[in-house]
Amino acid sequence: MTSAYGDLDRPPLQVAALTRALVRPGGLWTSLRVVAETVSTNADVAAAALTAGQPEGLVVVAESQTGGRGRQGRLWVSPPRAGLTFSILLRPALPRDGWSWLPLLAGLSVARAVQRVGEVKTGVKWPNDVLAGPSRRKLAGVLGEVVADVVVLGVGVNVSTRREELPGDAATSLLLEGATCTDRAPLLVMILRLLAEDYRDWLGGADVRASYLEHCSTVGRAVLASLPGGGEVTGTAADVDAAGRLIVVGADGTRTALAAGDVTHVR
Repeated sequence: MTSAYGDLDRPPLQVAALTRALVRPGGLWTSLRVVAETVSTNADVAAAALTAGQPEGLVVVAESQTGGRGRQGRLWVSPPRAGLTFSILLRPALPRDGWSWLPLLAGLSVARAVQRVGEVKTGVKWPNDVLAGPSRRKLAGVLGEVVADVVVLGVGVNVSTRREELPGDAATSLLLEGATCTDRAPLLVMILRLLAEDYRDWLGGADVRASYLEHCSTVGRAVLASLPGGGEVTGTAADVDAAGRLIVVGADGTRTALAAGDVTHVR
């Protein structure tokens, strides 16, 4: 349904209400901004960190993003207010060799939040794509970037996106999966609350790997991995190690640890 004010099925986010729910003394989230349109929320957060010294906990949400990026340089496109598109700023007080876990934790938080708020079954395809429903189509993705001494995590979730608005048959939305709730506000709040919990656990040395493995739909599957530098690895995804790398065992028993790559589940 549309009106002179836009699509009534896609109401705008209310920054005051979201701030009340998320920005609290002693909490992780320190500032929340909602912008009508931007090229890239990741770029906005990175600029705030580098030029303004923004502290940890900034969240920037865009109602429309014109130049959003996914992993492997892919374009992330969504109609205005049809999804959640946001980025967050973290300044982890742990060595950089462990920062690779942060995009995985973001994917895990999205998957858990979708199950709680929308009652849609989800799984995480390594490293951080969220798959939904019986068809296991892609519902959400995460792009993690290290910029100087900060980590920027960008998240995109298809919420009320209609079939004709999606980029292809491999994608889906909460609407198409029959979610019990397609209100973006409670979903955003739940994602950020769960991510704050997981982040604090990770900083405290908790075994976040165990929680990730519970939701990972890749481990145990036959996979084909396209590597960033070229080449492919095929085999069975046997595990995710302590560094967040996917362990693939080939037909000859060779074990390959993948820190990055585009993984396809082989039926």
